[in-house]
Amino acid sequence: MYWTLELASKLDDAPWPATKEELLDYANRTGAPAEVIENLSELEEEDEEQVYDSILDIWPDYPTRDEDFFFVEDEY
Repeated sequence: MYWTLELASKLDDAPWPATKEELLDYANRTGAPAEVIENLSELEEEDEEQVYDSILDIWPDYPTRDEDFFFVEDEY
């Protein structure tokens, strides 16, 4: 399973909090790329009703601050 910003952005408007099945249903209904559906299918569930509160529960490295998205030329 791998995530990119582009793939994760397909879940921006997902109905959070959601179970794995709800996220899969959302991804299928919105026409998300096959990679998103595959990644969601690979999620391990501790129990059937595990609820994910946000993309951070699925991809802990998801950048959350605006500065995470900017390249600062002076630093390199």
